[in-house]
Amino acid sequence: MAIWALVLLVVLMIPLLAIVIDSEFGRAFARRISRDSSEVEGELDDRITRLEGEVRYLTESLESVRDETGFLRSLLDEESSTSRTLPPAD
Repeated sequence: MAIWALVLLVVLMIPLLAIVIDSEFGRAFARRISRDSSEVEGELDDRITRLEGEVRYLTESLESVRDETGFLRSLLDEESSTSRTLPPAD
């Protein structure tokens, strides 16, 4: 009985394996396996360099927004400290 179950499992696995290998996932996996490690390292170095540039840009943008917020806050504090009365009517 166990032998028949094993045979049935192998028979069912053949078409399933063929479907997976022929799919986009199977092709991508095969490309990844066949790549040279130096090629992968070069791609990773490029990605890291781009990410570092993006982080630098975002940091500068955040500092700019902080400066603008501080300036606006000081303007609002200045305005609130002055009197809020209307000028006399003519």
